[in-house]
Amino acid sequence: MLKKLFQAFRPNTSADLPDPDAELALGALLVRVAQSDRAYQVEEISLIDRILARLYQHNALEAAKVRATCEKLHAAAPDTDTFGRLIRETTGLEERLSALEALWEVVMADGIEREGEIEIVEDACLAMGLSVKDNTRARAKARAKLFPEEHLQ
Repeated sequence: MLKKLFQAFRPNTSADLPDPDAELALGALLVRVAQSDRAYQVEEISLIDRILARLYQHNALEAAKVRATCEKLHAAAPDTDTFGRLIRETTGLEERLSALEALWEVVMADGIEREGEIEIVEDACLAMGLSVKDNTRARAKARAKLFPEEHLQ
């Protein structure tokens, strides 16, 4: 069913994209968050690559290739809920919590938490079947990871 939904929104001129799995869905959400402010910065791109490498045991080149595929999926996909539901339906709780934390890392990558980015993460959180408490904890963990000096005091 998800395959048909994705195919309906894909432009006919694009190269064939793989069927999304949890990794590609998360990658597309990370890209969606990073691009939501219309400023897809090098810091965000490299952070997405590092997150994909960390969560899915890729080397740098593999992670960059996955991200490039995720950029195409993001452009072709209809909405955030589709990716979030795919993650919810194919992964366990710990992986979903890690995905949520990774989304917050990308929101915070440029040091500014923009409303559009926050809305995407909140929508993804609900679609992944996670709670407001889970979201608050993931946000705090991402902040502690990115800004450890704030937590030393």
